[in-house]
Amino acid sequence: MNRLNLALLAMIGAMAALPLFGGPYALRLGTIAAMYAILALSWNVVGGFAGYPSFATAAFFGFGAYATGVLLGHGWPLALALITALAASFVLAGLLGAVLLRLRGHYFAIASLSLVEVLRELVNNATDLTGGGMGLNIPLAAGSGVLADATFFFYAMWALLLATALMVIAISMSKLGFGLACIRQNETAADMVGLNSTLYKSIAFGLSACFVSAAGGLYAAWVHYIDPSDVFDILYSVKPIVMALMGGLGSPFGVVCGAFVYLALEEVVWRNYIQIHSGVLGVLIVMLLLLLPHGLISLHWRMFWRRAKHA
Repeated sequence: MNRLNLALLAMIGAMAALPLFGGPYALRLGTIAAMYAILALSWNVVGGFAGYPSFATAAFFGFGAYATGVLLGHGWPLALALITALAASFVLAGLLGAVLLRLRGHYFAIASLSLVEVLRELVNNATDLTGGGMGLNIPLAAGSGVLADATFFFYAMWALLLATALMVIAISMSKLGFGLACIRQNETAADMVGLNSTLYKSIAFGLSACFVSAAGGLYAAWVHYIDPSDVFDILYSVKPIVMALMGGLGSPFGVVCGAFVYLALEEVVWRNYIQIHSGVLGVLIVMLLLLLPHGLISLHWRMFWRRAKHA
């Protein structure tokens, strides 16, 4: 395991002390930061490692939120509901990936984006199960008495982030990661040498979906009320891509840093430029991407080379 991966795990572990020093606002930001990092890390599996521009993150976030919410409403414990949503999304994404990932480039991007709308319409029309457009109320007491505790959800989301980071690091060091890198560089050549690219891409798509679904489930239990326009928001598909680009594609440490920097920018801009916060945030992101085309992770190498030259 390289130093950047160790630094990532150490940074995640250090954040566990935040509840000791911060109030409710800090807990909320910390929980959202972990959720954003989960989405960005998960997208990095299929987008960074395999090079497929997926816009399906919002689809699986919403799927996990509703699956967990429905199960909690039927009296399931939170842990069991999250595991069920995670497993179901892995199977669903794997099966869909076997079909959708035969497309490439912008064709795949459009197909993955349409998946968000398909699932949103299914939820809207399943009124008896999901509440349709009226949304779904999740009982406060469903499954556990700690479901109203913000500290519990902070630690739960950060534990899920740790699991996601370990999954991504394991992929980067495994045969699967090597196969995905081959697919990203030249998929045709990878097929010619006997790599089962469809299987590798389907597994990557499933892994990129399952932790996103679990994050959606935790989010649903945290806020106690969800509706299709909230959890199937297309911004949940766009933000992880921006975060990964800001941090550095393919680097788990860079992607998580990108997620944290994005949230910090979003919060500062919203507090100071509430009327035009979207425009100001967009300009700042574009400037950052222009100045650092390889992401924040490139700063590490720039500083390394500068020190080497002066040595």
